[in-house]
Amino acid sequence: MKFRLATAILALTAGMAFAENPMVGGAAMYEDKNIVENAVNSADHTTLVAAVQAAGLVETLSGAGPFTVFAPTNEAFAKLPAGTVENLLKPENKDTLVKILTCHVVAANAMSDAITKMVADDGGKHTVKTVGGCEFTAMTKDGKVMIEDGQGNVATVTIADVKQSNGVIHVIDTVLLPAM
Repeated sequence: MKFRLATAILALTAGMAFAENPMVGGAAMYEDKNIVENAVNSADHTTLVAAVQAAGLVETLSGAGPFTVFAPTNEAFAKLPAGTVENLLKPENKDTLVKILTCHVVAANAMSDAITKMVADDGGKHTVKTVGGCEFTAMTKDGKVMIEDGQGNVATVTIADVKQSNGVIHVIDTVLLPAM
């Protein structure tokens, strides 16, 4: 009896832990998979996945981390001027693509509550340093985390706290660009 009860409790808590992670792009996101293993299943991130592959960052983002990735959706990439994505995916533009993509990555496991606290502690805005050498500004509005890039564009986190084995993904609605 004790064994069955313990098994039932374990199964229930495992199911509850799984239920905490939001779906992204119509796909389940698994906490025991890394950023790349989960991202390839999101129908909303096919452009990002193609860009990560073209930039040669698959191995890096599959590594131990921890990483916080602000992951732009296909719609976010579509907001860029016509031809931008196709141009960035060309081999001769790999360095620029790597710079843009690594400006979406922070070397930390920053959940939204921690970001919100940093913003509050810093009086409403918090400087974020990325692995790509960019500095962005985190802020909050109406309970949502927002990131202002080096060109003044503001991305809103539309799905927060997607836990990964090597960090966390926050889905954003705008591609972050480095200062020119």
